[in-house]
Amino acid sequence: MRKIINSTYISLDGVIEDPQLWTSDYFNEEAQVYARDLLFSCDALIAGRTTYETFAQAWPAMEEQTGDFGVRMNTITHYAVSTTLEKGEWNNTTIIKDDVVGEIRRIKEQEGQDIVQYGFGSLSRTLVENGLLDELRLWIHPVMVGTGKTADLLTSEGFKASFELAGTTTFSSGVIVATYTPAAAKPEK
Repeated sequence: MRKIINSTYISLDGVIEDPQLWTSDYFNEEAQVYARDLLFSCDALIAGRTTYETFAQAWPAMEEQTGDFGVRMNTITHYAVSTTLEKGEWNNTTIIKDDVVGEIRRIKEQEGQDIVQYGFGSLSRTLVENGLLDELRLWIHPVMVGTGKTADLLTSEGFKASFELAGTTTFSSGVIVATYTPAAAKPEK
C-alpha cells in the first residue's frame, strides 16, 4: 500500500504559514537534495484547495528555474480535495469532492509510489483522524517568526494526535527534519 507523507516547514514558535518568507536562508544544497529525494519517491501529490491553488499558480512559472524538480511538480499526478473547485487547472489533476476519506483510501490502495502532501491544514487533520497519514515530516527551522494567530500555527483548537519519532535528519543550516509516524493506539484502561 502506498504511503501518504506530509512535509511541512515549521518555525521554532510553531508557525507554518507563509514559509517562503522565513525559510530561504535555510534552504541549502542538503535541503534541496532531501526535498528532491522525497518528491521523486512519490508519483502523486495530494492537497487541499488553498495549497492546490497556490501551487497550480506558482509551479508552472517556476519550472525553468527549478529544473527537474519543477518538471516533476508539474507532471506528477495531482489530487485536489475541495468541495468548491470545479476544474483542476494544473496538469494531471483529479478533484476529490465527495467521500474524501473513501476516495483517499482507494488511491492509497492503488499500485504506485508514495503520495506527498505539503503543508498542514484541514486536509492533513482529516488524514490523521482517519488513519490515512503515514508520515509527518516537520522541517524545524531555527527561527522564531513572531506571528501567532491560530491560522498561522500547526495546530487548531480541538485537534489532538499522538506520534512516534521515526527518525531525524539534520542539515548544516540548523534545520532538523523530524519524521514522525502515528502512535499505536493504546488500549483503554
